Amino acid sequence: MKRKLGIFLAALLGAVIAMPKAEACTNLIVAKGASTDGSVIVSYSADSHTLYGELYHWAARDWAAGTMRPIIEWDTNKPLGHIPEVAHTYNVVGNVNEHQVAIAETTWGGRSELAESDGIMDYGSLIYVALQRSKTAREAIDVMTNLVKEYGYHSSGESFSIADKNEVWILEMIGKGKGRKGAVWVAVRIPDNAISAHANQARIQQIDFKSKDYLYAPDVISFAREMGYFNGADKDFSFQEAYNPYTEGGLRGCEARVWAFFNKFNSQMGKYEAFIRNQSKDKMPLYIIPDRKLSVADVRDMMRDHYEGTSLCMTNDPGAGPYKVPYRWRPMSFEVDGKEYVNERAIATQQTGFVFVAQLRSWLPDAIGGINWFGVDDADMSVMSPIYCSTTYVPECFRQGNGDMMNFSWTSAFWIHNWVANMAYHRYDQMIADIRPVQRELEGNAERMVAIIDKEAQALYAQDPAKAIAFLSNFSNETAEQATARWKRLGEYLMVKYMDGNRKKEENRRFKTNGYGFSAMPDFPGYSQEYYRQIATSEAAERLEKKEKEQH
Repeated sequence: MKRKLGIFLAALLGAVIAMPKAEACTNLIVAKGASTDGSVIVSYSADSHTLYGELYHWAARDWAAGTMRPIIEWDTNKPLGHIPEVAHTYNVVGNVNEHQVAIAETTWGGRSELAESDGIMDYGSLIYVALQRSKTAREAIDVMTNLVKEYGYHSSGESFSIADKNEVWILEMIGKGKGRKGAVWVAVRIPDNAISAHANQARIQQIDFKSKDYLYAPDVISFAREMGYFNGADKDFSFQEAYNPYTEGGLRGCEARVWAFFNKFNSQMGKYEAFIRNQSKDKMPLYIIPDRKLSVADVRDMMRDHYEGTSLCMTNDPGAGPYKVPYRWRPMSFEVDGKEYVNERAIATQQTGFVFVAQLRSWLPDAIGGINWFGVDDADMSVMSPIYCSTTYVPECFRQGNGDMMNFSWTSAFWIHNWVANMAYHRYDQMIADIRPVQRELEGNAERMVAIIDKEAQALYAQDPAKAIAFLSNFSNETAEQATARWKRLGEYLMVKYMDGNRKKEENRRFKTNGYGFSAMPDFPGYSQEYYRQIATSEAAERLEKKEKEQH
C-alpha cells in the first residue's frame, strides 16, 4: 500500500546494491485447512508515514434507484468520479464485511508506463466498494474486475488478498497505460492446506488455464505480447515476470518478508535465502504447506517480525545500537565514502497506520463468525482487539475524527500506541520486556472472552439476530476501549520506570508507597558489555591510527 509518502528502500546494512523503490505493507494468508480451528485467516499492515490509524465503518443501507456513488481516491482524498450505487450495500467494519468477506492489499507499482490517470477506480475504492457489494471472495473478484473494466483503473500494480469463510484468493492487477481503459489481472485460489503471503512484489507465475482455481483477464497474455513484455508460449507466461520483474530491492525488501513467514513455519524454506539475496534464480513458490497448523495468535505474532532468528535479524548489526532496536529511521538509504547503503525492511515497521488479522469461521452464522482483530500503529507494540464483523458502531478509541496526524488525542488508540512505542524505540530491549506481557495478557484475555461471547451470541441469534448483533457490537467496543485504557496505564508506568535513562526497581507491592511499587532509588543500567566493547575497540583503533600517523 502506498499512502502519499509510503515509498521505501530495503536491503542489508553494509551491502552495496542498486536501490529501486519498494512500496510498503504486508499480507499473510492462511487457508482453512492450514489453521488450527478451520478458519480462514488474512492479515494486513497498512504501512504509511501519513496514514492515521482508525477503524472505517459503512453501515448496511438501501439506496434509491439512480443514486450515484462518489469515488474518492484513498491515498489523496481526491475526487475521481461517480459510479451507480447498487440497491443494497452491506455492513463493513474495517476491511471485513457482514458476510465474512475480507480484502487486503500490497502495492508493487510495476511497469511505470502502465499507470493510468484516466481511470476512476483506485485500489482503495475497489476494496471498500467490493466489500459493500460481495457475499463471497469470488463475487468480490467479479465486482473489482468488472469495475475496472467499465470505469478504468486509477492505481499502479497491486496484489489483493480476497477471502471469505471458505476460501482465499490472491488477485494481482495492473492498468494498461494512459488512454487505455481497464486492467490486466490474474487471480489464484490458495489451496485449503496452504499458507501464502505477498509484500509489494507481484508473485503469481504461470497460469493453469484448465483449473477453476485460476481466473484471469482474457488479454492478460496478449497484452503482454503487444507491449513486448513476453514472446514465448502461453504455458510459459509468468504474470510476475511480465508486469513486475524482480529487482534487488523487490527481492530483499519485499520477497524477504514473504520468506520470513514461510521460513517460520516450514523447515525447508532456508534454501530460498539465496533467492531473496539475489544469489539464486530458484523462485519461492506462491504458497507452501506449513509444518504445522497456524492459529490467529501465530499470525498476529508474525506481523511483529523483524527477521528474528535469521541472518537478517535487525537486532544483530551496529544499527541496532546499545538497546538492540530492530528499527531504522527513514530515509532507508545512506552514503558513506561514496558508497550507498540501505537497511532491512521487516514486516513490523514503525510507520504503520493500522493492522488487522481477519478470522473467518464457516461453522458460525456470519454475524458471529467474522472477527477483525484490529490494532493501530506498529504491529510489534499494538494490541489487536476483536471487532465482530456485524458491529454497528465503532469504539471511540478507533473512531474516525478522534484526532488526526496533526492533532493528538488522549482518547485515540493510535496516539496512545504511538506514545508507548516511541518511548520503547529508544530503550527497546528493556522496555519490550515490560510491554510484551501486557500485550499477551490483553490479547489472551480477549481470545478467552471470544469463546464465551460466541456461545452467548449464538443463543441470542437463534432468538433475535438484532439482539445478538447489538450484544456483539457492545462487546467489541468495550474490549477495545478497555485495552486502550490499559495501554495508557502501561505508558505511564514506562515513563516513571525509565525516566532520565535510569530504571526504577520494583519493591514488594504489598508495601508499596507509590502507585507502581517502585523504590525511591533507581538502578543505573548503563549499556551492554557488547556496546562498551564496541566503544573501547573503536577508541583503541583511533589511538593506534593517530600513533601511526605521528610516527610517519
